[in-house]
Amino acid sequence: MKIYTIGFTKKSARRFFGLIGGTTADRLIDVRLNNVSQLAGFTKRDDLRFFLSELSSLGYFHEPLLAPTQTMLDQYKKRQIGWIEYERQFLSLMAQRQIETVLDSDIVNNSVLLCSEHSPEYCHRRLVAEYFAAHWNDVAIEHL
Repeated sequence: MKIYTIGFTKKSARRFFGLIGGTTADRLIDVRLNNVSQLAGFTKRDDLRFFLSELSSLGYFHEPLLAPTQTMLDQYKKRQIGWIEYERQFLSLMAQRQIETVLDSDIVNNSVLLCSEHSPEYCHRRLVAEYFAAHWNDVAIEHL
């Protein structure tokens, strides 16, 4: 099983779609809580769906179960909690949601998990991919 991850921040559309196009992925799974923000630029939900259909053969799928709660996100962004606490809360949330059983591994396999953060170190998309890797067999993760 292969899971790719990507963030759009600090990437031009050319770079973003070039990275995705260099994969064998079948679909992009949007793991953002808010995928219609003006700050998302070319990755705003409807624009992204259009660009993916025009520039690649990837399908688009938004999965809010793989996003943090608004409260968690706000606390982290406002620095009321640090990364370690955010990570702890988000891992607990995924376990409560039982994402490894609710989502079919065939949907996640060969997909790109999308979030906004430039790099995966402090982004929940990495935590999602690693969570799946801990619960499913033979998962390879590649951060684009």
